[in-house]
Amino acid sequence: MANAHRGEITAILDGRPRTLVLTLGALAELEQAFGGTDILAIAEKLTSGRLAARDCIRIIGAGLRGAGEDVPDDAVAAMRVEGGVPGYVRIVADLMAATFRPLTDASPGSGPA
Repeated sequence: MANAHRGEITAILDGRPRTLVLTLGALAELEQAFGGTDILAIAEKLTSGRLAARDCIRIIGAGLRGAGEDVPDDAVAAMRVEGGVPGYVRIVADLMAATFRPLTDASPGSGPA
């Protein structure tokens, strides 16, 4: 089961629930995949509303690998999602929201300064 406090989400891929999370390693993988751009540039690109199918594959794949699955992008590309293309986009949107959500507990010592 996904832990929202760690930025995890659950998505149904190929008919079964899977956990996705963009760990620091997964974000570094995405930086490389998107031409060495930084994390904020990736977030801006994804919130612009202009996603290529390849972008969705890379992000979902990185999220699966971040959660410990050993799945290559070509296998992600073949996975089925209920709702078709909007279903894939929803997974990406949910994953990005979970990753970049504002900290709600800003008490001292609760996170990076």
